[in-house]
Amino acid sequence: MVYTIVVHLYAKADSASISKLKAKLVEASGVYSKDRETLSWFVMQDVHDERKFTIVERYLKESSQKYHLENRRLNPFSPSTT
Repeated sequence: MVYTIVVHLYAKADSASISKLKAKLVEASGVYSKDRETLSWFVMQDVHDERKFTIVERYLKESSQKYHLENRRLNPFSPSTT
């Protein structure tokens, strides 16, 4: 059975923060989509509120998430993301 994680993010109100977050999420999707046992890792932006983003991560099985967590090519806690 496929293991799915859904993450909801809400950017700061200024357009620079929204653009920065969007760019980082697009970059992350390109990187994490290539992780082993990752079926898909994609980002959506709300059409009515540009501050709202949703990430849908789909893995082969629950234990597959470990490959994503071990991937250090992007650090989600770096100052550029916060």
